[in-house]
Amino acid sequence: MKLDPDTCYQTLLARDRRFDGWFFVGVSSTGIYCRPVCPVRTPKRQNCHFFLSAAVAEKAGFRPCLRCRPELAPGHGLLDVSAQLARSAATLIEEGFLNTAGIPELAARVGVTDRHLRRIFDTEYGVSIVEFAQTQRLLMAKRLLTDTCLPVTQVALAAGFGSVRRFNDLFLHKYGLNPRRFRKTIDTNVPDIVSFALGYRPPFCWSEVLAFLKRAQIDGVEKVGDGCYERAVEIKRGERSFVGWISVTNDSRRFMVNVTMPTTLIPVLTEVLAGVRRTFDLSARPDLIDTHLGDLAAGYPGMRVPGAFNGFEIAVRAVVGQQRSLSDTPAILSRVAERFGTEVTAHDALTRTFPSVVLFSRLPLSALEETGITRAHAEAIVALADEILTGRLMLEPAAPLESTLHALRRIRGLSEWAVQYIAMRALGWPNAFPEDDAVLKEPLCHSSVGELSRRASQWQPWRAYAMLHVWRRSKKAR
Repeated sequence: MKLDPDTCYQTLLARDRRFDGWFFVGVSSTGIYCRPVCPVRTPKRQNCHFFLSAAVAEKAGFRPCLRCRPELAPGHGLLDVSAQLARSAATLIEEGFLNTAGIPELAARVGVTDRHLRRIFDTEYGVSIVEFAQTQRLLMAKRLLTDTCLPVTQVALAAGFGSVRRFNDLFLHKYGLNPRRFRKTIDTNVPDIVSFALGYRPPFCWSEVLAFLKRAQIDGVEKVGDGCYERAVEIKRGERSFVGWISVTNDSRRFMVNVTMPTTLIPVLTEVLAGVRRTFDLSARPDLIDTHLGDLAAGYPGMRVPGAFNGFEIAVRAVVGQQRSLSDTPAILSRVAERFGTEVTAHDALTRTFPSVVLFSRLPLSALEETGITRAHAEAIVALADEILTGRLMLEPAAPLESTLHALRRIRGLSEWAVQYIAMRALGWPNAFPEDDAVLKEPLCHSSVGELSRRASQWQPWRAYAMLHVWRRSKKAR
């Protein structure tokens, strides 16, 4: 994407939040780069330089603004097919992939060669993969220095730096100051709980998203109430497993969600925040989606498609949801978590994590049947786990869509409804649409799949969002 400077400057003058995160402005008179919604006095046109990403702005020698904080800008959606590979790689980098792996592994993850990925990434973002990753680590470190009282050593490691010395040198080189000087005072009493903010583009239909999550809540793993979403999490980093909980609330005045967690999850902070972004679809463009859906979205602007903190968990939900009334699915999954999940401490309502894919692959089918899952669907769940563990299947937005859908359809016991549900919530595909969904037919007054498909064609490429609006009317758990 090429930036038109005059258009960007008009957007800057209007402080149009629809473009927050889509470009950054560097001000030559100050050496600072900002988001287009920065509240400071608008700089003169001749002093403005526009960049596609924070990494390009920093490569040009600009430092991040301390007022609008570029690290809080919402991200890009993945609808642009021509740039999807590069953006998939960028998403993985933002989630900390290169903290434990190299560029060859990143290229293999998105399904291209090392050389090809470097070329298309530079074309899309204007910086190398290394420079992009370096900026992400610096911005994460800046966030930790600003929002927490964690020791600098822990900040450096949590941000993905291999050593404190490397972190100090790079921070000084890029931002012109020692990280320790970033804090006016040193608090030796580090709290047990920390909070972070993640930006989004308004509007945000927060109450309806919570209502969706409430209807599908897995007791013991999730809790939804009083404007808050909480869940237990378990994230593996190498041989270590980090277990804890998160709490997410909405700050509608600042257009941000606040994420609270124990400091025990700080080593996997990038993965935690990435999971929250996916769960609440924070990269969505409601200005485009709502306009396209028209009357269907009227009255409920800013609907999000709840994504996946864990793609495999969504897949299990989809498989179990095929067998009987969907209202029974959360109860079955709660029994699964209670029996096989990892125990969570220091939280009254959250007691277990959802079991890992490794554990499911080792379970005897009889153990799953005892929780209320049918034999055929237990076999499908174990098959899914095996496909993921062997690397033949990935259930995340960065996964190649067509080949992933094809792999899912090959698994015995998965209906097309389940495949589309997984595509919508685990793969983040905005055009997913289960045409054989019985709940959709009733409010839309269509009895056949063909009629429903023709009606839904007007909503492309946002059929998943349209489906959420129809489900909202039905008040059924999904």
